[in-house]
Amino acid sequence: QVEVAESGGGLVQPGGSLRLSCSFSGRTFSAQYMAWFRQAPGQEREFVSALHTLDDGTYYSEAVKGRFTIARGGAESTMFLQMTSLKPEDTAVYYCAGRRWGFANTYYSARTYDWWGQGTQVTVSS
Repeated sequence: QVEVAESGGGLVQPGGSLRLSCSFSGRTFSAQYMAWFRQAPGQEREFVSALHTLDDGTYYSEAVKGRFTIARGGAESTMFLQMTSLKPEDTAVYYCAGRRWGFANTYYSARTYDWWGQGTQVTVSS
């Protein structure tokens, strides 16, 4: 079984920054994509960013492009989301996710991911 753990959430003022960390563990872990999704109260879970593990290609939602950066960590099975210029509308529970290898390029679809963390709360408020 693959275990996923996120950390780094917290309370930050508008315009501030946070760095989220994610780690995957398990003997069978092998992901095509590693990604971040978020969910605000009363909202659907939405795509934030993804990383293709083969070539380190990155993808972002229009809402965060230019402000957030996804990257692999020093360890092979770690990942970061650097968030800058945070806005109140970024407030949500952020989830780290991983997906098995397949032919589809639906990195933006939450239902295609196999492994999920418990979530970390990000609150942007003055």
